[in-house]
Amino acid sequence: MRVNNTVLLSLALVSSSVASSLPGSQYFFSNPSADATSGFRIPTVHESAIQARRILHLENIGTLSTVFPSENAFQPLEQRPSGLGGVPIGLMDYYADCEPDSGNPTILALDIATSFKNVAAGSNITLSLRWHPQDGKWHSAASLPRFSLVGHLEDIDDDASKVGLATCFVKNHPDAAYWLPGNRIHTSRWVRLVVEDIYWIGGFGDRAYIGWIPVEAYQNVTQQDIDDCKLPGEKSSSWGWSEWL
Repeated sequence: MRVNNTVLLSLALVSSSVASSLPGSQYFFSNPSADATSGFRIPTVHESAIQARRILHLENIGTLSTVFPSENAFQPLEQRPSGLGGVPIGLMDYYADCEPDSGNPTILALDIATSFKNVAAGSNITLSLRWHPQDGKWHSAASLPRFSLVGHLEDIDDDASKVGLATCFVKNHPDAAYWLPGNRIHTSRWVRLVVEDIYWIGGFGDRAYIGWIPVEAYQNVTQQDIDDCKLPGEKSSSWGWSEWL
C-alpha cells in the first residue's frame, strides 16, 4: 500500500511535536536534585493531599465501583446474568464538593441505579477521580493525577443541609434538577461518601507520589490550600511537564 508523502510528513510533524513536549529520557531513570536551577521536586504526601482536594473541587464526575451481591440477593425482576456474585463493576456518576470542610463528596443516590443497589446489598464502594486539563494542550494521561476515595455511604437527613446541597449540586449538574428527592421519576436521596482511605497516583512513579494518603492529611487540607494549588494544565497555570512529572 502506498502512503501519500503529505500524510507521512504530517505524521512526522505530530511525532516531533509530541516528543518536544516530553521530558528528557534521563528524567525517567534518575531524580534530579531539587536545586534552584532545575526547580524539580516530587510532591510530598501533604501536597498530594492538597492536589486531591483540588481535583475533588474542580471535577464533578467520577466512577463509582461496587461489587455485585451473591445470586440469592438479586431482586427477581432484575434479570441479571448468572455468575455475577462478587464481580466488581465501575459506573460513571455525578458528585459535587458540597461539604468542603470534610472532603466528603456529595452524591445524589438513585435507588434504581446499580451502584446503590449493590451498596444496599452490602457492597463496599469507592469513588475514582482523575484530573482533566483545561488548557487544550496534549498531556499524557499517565502523567496526570488520579485517585480513589474508599469509604461508605451515609444518608444526609438534616433538612437544613438538604437545601444547600440541592443548590450546590444543581450548580454542578443542572440536569440533576429532574432527579432531586421528591421527583416523580425515580426515588432518590442525598448521601455523602464518608472518606476512610485515599489511594493516590500523582503521575509517573519517579515524578510524583504514588501511595496511600492518610485520611487525616486529606481532611486537614484548608480552603486556602485548595485555592492556592494549581494543577497541571489549569487555564491559569503556566506549569508544564517539568513541574509535577
